[in-house]
Amino acid sequence: MALLAQLQSRHTRWNSFSLISRNALIVIAAIIPQLSLGQDASEDSSVAYPASFFSAFSPVTVNDMLDRIPGIELILEESSGTSSDGDRGLGSTARVLINGRRLAGKANEARAQLDRISADEVERVEIIRGSSSGLDVQNSGQLINIVLLASDSRSNITAQLNGTYFDDGTSEPGGSLAWSGQSGSWTYLISGEVATNYVHTQSFETSINGDFSNNETIDLDRYVDQTDYTLNSNLTYAPSYRDRIAFNLLYSEADPPTKIGRQFTDFNTGTPIQRYERESTPATSSNWEFGSDYQHTFANGSRFKILAIANEKKDDITRERFTSSSEGSTETKNLFLDTTSNYQERIVRSSYTMNLAENQGLEFGIEVAETTQDSSLRLGALTEEAGLPEFGGLTPVSFSNAFSTVQELRYEPFLVHNWQLNSRMSLESSVVIESSEIEQSGDLSVKRSFDFVKPKLDFRFDLTNSMQFKASLEQFVSQLSFADFSRATNSEDDDQDTVAGNPTLNPEKSLRAEISLDYRLPNDAGALNAQYFYYDFENKIGKIDISPSATTLQSTNGNIGSAAAYGLVTNASVRLGMIGLPQVLVTTALRLQEAEFHNDPLTPIEHGFRPFERGSYRLGFRHEVPAYNLNYGASYVGHIEDGRHTYDIDNRRSFFVPHTLDLFIEKQGWGGLTYRFEGSNLTDYEGCNFRRRYDGHVIVSNLIEEEATCSTTGRQYSFSVRGTF
Repeated sequence: MALLAQLQSRHTRWNSFSLISRNALIVIAAIIPQLSLGQDASEDSSVAYPASFFSAFSPVTVNDMLDRIPGIELILEESSGTSSDGDRGLGSTARVLINGRRLAGKANEARAQLDRISADEVERVEIIRGSSSGLDVQNSGQLINIVLLASDSRSNITAQLNGTYFDDGTSEPGGSLAWSGQSGSWTYLISGEVATNYVHTQSFETSINGDFSNNETIDLDRYVDQTDYTLNSNLTYAPSYRDRIAFNLLYSEADPPTKIGRQFTDFNTGTPIQRYERESTPATSSNWEFGSDYQHTFANGSRFKILAIANEKKDDITRERFTSSSEGSTETKNLFLDTTSNYQERIVRSSYTMNLAENQGLEFGIEVAETTQDSSLRLGALTEEAGLPEFGGLTPVSFSNAFSTVQELRYEPFLVHNWQLNSRMSLESSVVIESSEIEQSGDLSVKRSFDFVKPKLDFRFDLTNSMQFKASLEQFVSQLSFADFSRATNSEDDDQDTVAGNPTLNPEKSLRAEISLDYRLPNDAGALNAQYFYYDFENKIGKIDISPSATTLQSTNGNIGSAAAYGLVTNASVRLGMIGLPQVLVTTALRLQEAEFHNDPLTPIEHGFRPFERGSYRLGFRHEVPAYNLNYGASYVGHIEDGRHTYDIDNRRSFFVPHTLDLFIEKQGWGGLTYRFEGSNLTDYEGCNFRRRYDGHVIVSNLIEEEATCSTTGRQYSFSVRGTF
């Protein structure tokens, strides 16, 4: 009866949430049209900001320009209510274009260039709110197009030096240098960067036994002393107004060693007993990418384009753990865990775009991608048996599926039709046919083929030139993570070193419906947006039971059935001109969402899944003081904490995500340079999770331990000096 009451309570909450979100959307739909009365007409709903608009703010880079545009966060951020093309391949969407074109890169795409392009190079910034065959990509929401100055000769150098001070007293330097410009038919951007990714995490865990007696405490310090080195370049050659060829290069390298110290205090023997663990995890990581694209425009306006990308990412991590009875005493190694990964992609995407009629356009083409991942895992443990050097001198622990090569060959022919129904309405329809073969070799040999048809409809209606209604419906197919195919390390549970792989995983399928209203206030006074999304999943991936016996429990990721997620996302970015403060820009965001598995065989009760936590909110402001070449601001991000649970076969976790407060102050001063101070995580808020462990299956067994772990990375302060020469 208790379980039935719990299910009924969750069902009631689900329906209440749905009613609230629907009513909220109706209210927004009713209010916004009233605000739009008196909006000045223009030729279309897109917005352009000339370079002169930003001159009062003395921007150094394109990012400085974008910071002054209301609603820019909504366009740049990856929203849960927005579809994406996945991690592998290129897909048809992008959020940032440069001169109306996507860059011939994936990791090194246009958005990554925004802090490297000098503001002096920019003619205007466009926000494109419509879809058409003239765009280089499909517009799934809104696009940012950076239009650079056309000149026979121009050149700029943008430089930055910075330092970061961490709460534990550590200081790390960094900097970047970028050279951009144009010489005749060539445009170029060459940059290098040194950036710190130093992280010191302090956490404290306390646990009690199932009978509520004290079990143990764990005091942990984790140091990741990482520095990233990045070099990239973009070269474009336009021999004529009809032809364009571009090259894109990225190389990055990092050696992120990790050191961990743990102090255990055991209370189970009456007298507290302490012991210590130390972990040393040297690691190497490198990544390179090369891309090129060619486009030709025919006399009738049709376009042919082809884009090719090759990349590779290598990671090598060796984790060794040592234990001792007291700090500084003789240590004993009891764990060796070595993992390697080599991930490669080869992608070619080609298309032809033509006009079917004055108000209709058609693009068709194909994307071909080959993806390969080689991975290996070696685990050594302390036993009475002899050890081996390749296992750190410890005894090898044998298990299947530890050495694996996964290769995917995928073909995606696509067709995109754009139809301008009238001056205010447009309909973009597309269909992608995915045909792929995934072959796994090594410890296991498995080959599988997949075929999917993925249609999508995108309808836009300009209620006024400032307010737009958008609705989309898409059959979405997720991409499988190759890391789930073979045995891998477990980063979420220190009591479990590895997790089993699943070479029989199938992709998730979902029908995704989204509706939104976007309103830009008159005279650049701000932007308002509300979006409602509903996703209906098939083959949802979650934890499944692969236990070899009733007493030896084991789980892995697998397909468990149907699920749903939905929510309401609202954003507002408004200048306070109505109270005499037009130079103050206030931004707010609120996300309310819900998710549930319909029939999870591992835990047959309604429960949610990540990343659809209950919700989050954001409040920030920026104040410009042009008379003093000064601006400052702050941002607070919080989460609705409800103890959302995730389940494994023998334990349950609850998460409470940290709230963060950041602030900055920036001023242009001596030498025409820009000086900036930033403070991050100023509340020093702790993120906590709670885990309950059971002596058998999580639903029917007895509680044996309850853990509470809270951690923080501390406050950070940084100072930078930037300039253009």
